[in-house]
Amino acid sequence: MADYTKLAAAVRTKFGKGAARKIRANDQIPAVVYGHGTEPQHITLPGHETMLLVRHANAIVDLDIEGAAQLALVKDVQRDPVRQVIEHIDLVVIRRGEKVTVSVPVVVEGESFSGTIHVQDESTLSLLVEATNIPEHVVVDVEGLEDGAQIRATDIELPEGAELETEGDTLVVSIVTPRGTADDDAADEAAAEAGAEAGAEGGSEPVESE
Repeated sequence: MADYTKLAAAVRTKFGKGAARKIRANDQIPAVVYGHGTEPQHITLPGHETMLLVRHANAIVDLDIEGAAQLALVKDVQRDPVRQVIEHIDLVVIRRGEKVTVSVPVVVEGESFSGTIHVQDESTLSLLVEATNIPEHVVVDVEGLEDGAQIRATDIELPEGAELETEGDTLVVSIVTPRGTADDDAADEAAAEAGAEAGAEGGSEPVESE
């Protein structure tokens, strides 16, 4: 089994906004662990270590809840919309060998054909994967793709053992020519041709003598 971040957690017995504020003021984060038919367990987690952990999507944590070991998946992180302080975390109990549905980030690599750009329509894919082997991301390679190319969910190579849950025809990345580029080029060419013709006509006019 892989090495997961270990966090020491304490059982939480006081609730409400006032209690939560005191927990956060003490550099801790309120959380709840649930799943597999168990009763939800309210805990507190160490603030700094937990903030580092949740920087990664679908982080798995090896909890030590007052001596009891529990493997859990970070399911939801609730933040203050202004200060971005973590207010609460939901964790789901996981077991070795089981599969879970998770949203995995899509990373675009490569450079599309000259003059085009890629537009990413989906930032994540929903995958069914082993709970203890969740990929950090999936890769979409756009190297050399030309204008009009489209990559749909079903076209993306998935990590071994992963199954696609997102609808297969979902558009993930498309290659386009930025609006105005082709028109601007045509306008520049037309202006250059018009200028050349005007210059030629002007140069052929006879010069009258006084």
